[in-house]
Amino acid sequence: MGSWSGHTSVQTESFVSETGTFRLHWESRNDGSAPAGRLKIAIHSAVSGRPLAVVVDHWGSGRDSAYVSEDPREFYLVVEAERVNWNMTLEEGVRATIAKPIND
Repeated sequence: MGSWSGHTSVQTESFVSETGTFRLHWESRNDGSAPAGRLKIAIHSAVSGRPLAVVVDHWGSGRDSAYVSEDPREFYLVVEAERVNWNMTLEEGVRATIAKPIND
């Protein structure tokens, strides 16, 4: 879906999701200021503008992956960054059906 990085708060451009399922890989690094900084990432509906979920709320340096499941629609991300350098990559999930094995 996209990759972003920075050291300030931002709002991403809107993007359309066919599945509403996402994996967000994120990383934050303290910028050297004290106390430790904070990274908060929320996903919003681009239709209404309302926040749907806080995906990341982390103090200090770190990295992880987070998962979101929503109804398919248009979204955007809001990044709130205080005293951290950050980067993130958003991937869309794939819809699949598990077929029942055929007994031989």
